[in-house]
Amino acid sequence: MKSMQVTHLGSADYLPTYHAMQAFTAARNRENSSQIGLQPNQDGRNQLWICEHPPVYTQGLAGKPDHVLNPGEIPVVQTDRGGQVTYHGPGQVVAYPLIDLKRAGYFVKEYVYRIEESVIRTLAHFGVTGHRVGGSPGIYVRLDDPSSHAALTGPLNPADPFRGLGKIAALGIKVSRHCTYHGVALNVAMDLEPFSRINPCGYAGLQTTDLRTIGVSVAWQEAADVLGQKLSAYLAP
Repeated sequence: MKSMQVTHLGSADYLPTYHAMQAFTAARNRENSSQIGLQPNQDGRNQLWICEHPPVYTQGLAGKPDHVLNPGEIPVVQTDRGGQVTYHGPGQVVAYPLIDLKRAGYFVKEYVYRIEESVIRTLAHFGVTGHRVGGSPGIYVRLDDPSSHAALTGPLNPADPFRGLGKIAALGIKVSRHCTYHGVALNVAMDLEPFSRINPCGYAGLQTTDLRTIGVSVAWQEAADVLGQKLSAYLAP
C-alpha cells in the first residue's frame, strides 16, 4: 500500500470539510471537494487531513440535545460520527484520517487504539503523559502532574469518574464500507470557555484542558506536524 497523503487545510470551515470527507469516502478516486482546495485522490492512497475550525459544536449520533447547555452564538452541527457533543475552535489541531481499513489490514477497535496511541506519543514528545480511560474514548491527563508516568490505578469512582483528570483529546469516528472519516481533536492553546457550555462527550462536569493550560507552550503548527507524523506512522498497515 502506498504511503498516506497528508494535507494541511489550515483554518477550514467545518461543514465543507465534513461534506468533503463524506464525498471522499463515497468515491475514493474521484474529485471530492473544490470548496477547500483538495486535489483528486487519483492513486487511491489513504489521506490525512489536518486543520483547525472556527468555533463550532458538533453532535454525534448518540448526542442528546440536553447536553448542549448554552451554545449562544456558536453553531451546533449534527453529524454522522459516533459519540456525543464536542467543541472545535481555534488553537485545536483536528486530524481526519481517511483510511481503508480492509486494505490496511486491521479492524475498528485497533484503529481507535492506534489513533489514541498517536495522541499519547504526541503528548510524550512534549513531555506530557496521556492516559486512556476505559469506556471513554479520547485521551486524558493528570491535571496536578501532567508529566507523571504513574498509571491510572483502581476502579473509577462512578460518582466522579474523571476526578483529577482533564480531557485533552476527543475522538469520534465513522466507518462506512471499511472506510473511515471524522477523527481526533487535540487541544493545544484554546479558549476553553465554550466547553463549559456543553457536557463534553456527554459527561456533565468533565473538565477539558489544553497543552497551554498544563504549562506546555507549543505553536499550533508544531503540534500539528508532530501529530501528523505520529498518525502517519501508527496508522500504517
